[in-house]
Amino acid sequence: MCFYVVYLASFCIIIIIILPISLIYILIVQNKLKNSLQMELLADVSLLPGEDRITDQEIIYMCPFNGAVKGKVLITTYRLYFKSSDADVPLTLDVPLGVISRVEKMGGASSRGENSYGLDITCKDMRNLRFALKQEGHSRRGIFEMIFRYAFPLSHSLPLFAYVNQEKYTENGWFVYKAMEEFRRQGLPNNKWRITFINKSYDLCDTYPTVLAVPFKCKEDDLRRVASFRSRGRIPVLSWIHRENQAVIVRCSQPLVGMSGKRNKDDERYLDLIREANDTTKKLTIYDARPNVNAVANKATGGGYEGDEYLNAELVFLDIQNIHVMRESLKKLKDIVYPNVEESHWLSSLESTHWLEHIKLVLSGAIQVADKVSSGNSVLVHCSDGWDRTAQLTSLAMLMLDSHYRTLRGFQVLIEKEWISFGHKFASRIGHGDKNHADQDRSPIFVQFIDCVWQMTKQFPTAFEFNEHLLLTILDHLYSCRFGTFLYNCESIRDQQELRSKTVSLWSLVNSKMDIYLNPFYTPESGQVLYPVASMRHLELWVTYYIRWNPRIRHQQQSPVEQRYKELLALREEYLKKLQQLQLSDSSSPYLLANSTTPNTTSSTASTPSQQYTHLQTPF
Repeated sequence: MCFYVVYLASFCIIIIIILPISLIYILIVQNKLKNSLQMELLADVSLLPGEDRITDQEIIYMCPFNGAVKGKVLITTYRLYFKSSDADVPLTLDVPLGVISRVEKMGGASSRGENSYGLDITCKDMRNLRFALKQEGHSRRGIFEMIFRYAFPLSHSLPLFAYVNQEKYTENGWFVYKAMEEFRRQGLPNNKWRITFINKSYDLCDTYPTVLAVPFKCKEDDLRRVASFRSRGRIPVLSWIHRENQAVIVRCSQPLVGMSGKRNKDDERYLDLIREANDTTKKLTIYDARPNVNAVANKATGGGYEGDEYLNAELVFLDIQNIHVMRESLKKLKDIVYPNVEESHWLSSLESTHWLEHIKLVLSGAIQVADKVSSGNSVLVHCSDGWDRTAQLTSLAMLMLDSHYRTLRGFQVLIEKEWISFGHKFASRIGHGDKNHADQDRSPIFVQFIDCVWQMTKQFPTAFEFNEHLLLTILDHLYSCRFGTFLYNCESIRDQQELRSKTVSLWSLVNSKMDIYLNPFYTPESGQVLYPVASMRHLELWVTYYIRWNPRIRHQQQSPVEQRYKELLALREEYLKKLQQLQLSDSSSPYLLANSTTPNTTSSTASTPSQQYTHLQTPF
């Protein structure tokens, strides 16, 4: 009996000694597995050449659709990347830091409630991100500072990522647009219009390109005098000329009329030279993009519009609102689509944002410009400074009039020409690398333009060589700062910053894999003018862009019809290849060679199988 007691006591002692050791071992193994899992979570993140990891941390993503999701976040010099550790909720976020507009701390050290302590991130692409962290030892300080530092590099004396990016492509996208080549394609110079390099050092106008097209009869000194009477020195210059009727689209800024109603004889004469350059233009139509009341109000700040003193000219106001109205309209749209779509009163909620109404007015104005030019009359387009609404109107009108701009490369040229070279203030409107999220200069003017282009592609599905994916890619990289294409406000600053030699162009990426941006339904029709229907009944909300972050909105990046059409095209290519193989094998067949010498083969009705095959048409 004593033996069994001693044995049992010894066994218990061994268990008491071994059990804690086992538990410790299990905890160590679990911890290693956990760390291994966390490492594996971010191990597959593919970084760009030149992109460096900064920090990673366990975090909880407050997903508006799935609730709190545990995972790990990686911050690099280019992106914020989150991956969930919960296998039941597979979720990833890949957000370029350039997309971030605002970073705020959520809750404080004394906050109560689960997941009430963390970060609230506002993005420029219609979404917000909320992350929760454990409330211990200022756990969010490091990640907050890293995001803030690299999302707003210019506010911390750091370079934009585009200057760090080391991506290499076979084609240099900076050569897509060359001003002289584009003017020659349009048939310039001619006996009515000449090319001037008066702005080669940006002395005439620091926001204009160096190569300009102006009336043949005007002298360089005339241009300087006109520049003194136009806002920012942005004189009327040619954007596009109709090859057949020689009517032109000219763009500029408002005249500096002021409250006293100042006149400038040189400016009045210059506009008459524009009219005279086209014999069929009896009156030069001036399209002022602004509402009449806004144009009148601009007189108080020294601006204004062309009055009755401009003989042989007619003035039309297009009622398009300013950058501040557009910014507030997009904010209202964001409120009804993210994080939850306003279901109960969707149509009235959408109407209250006025977003589609603004789209309608921009498209309607461009249609008027295109129609006037198509009928043989020259037009002049301006808003206040000629770099926002003016660019919208001229580029959309040119897209309607000129099928070249509806090709993949032509569309790149259009953006480079009318938006980038003519000084749309991308830096101010987007706020690249700048922490000042409340800057009143920010506005979605370029987004609005791309939305208008999308509306046209919906109404004319076979007229554009590019597809919706290109438009989405352009808007994504409008914010990303990965490429230099949309950085800075004008060409003079880009030259100072050596942009083209130190950064990569977005078009390098696009043209390196063109297939994914092509529209399989494209049918080239040169000379056809497109007139979209600018009616609220025909305009749609671009769901694939504005509501793409909501998984509950079912939409496909590619329509079933488009997918099937691509499959049929691939099938056709396969059949054609087989057909060619059959032709080659039949032409080298000894049987055919032997029979080719027989008298029957010379018959006018006889033909070889290969000859018959060449006339076959695949029915796709």
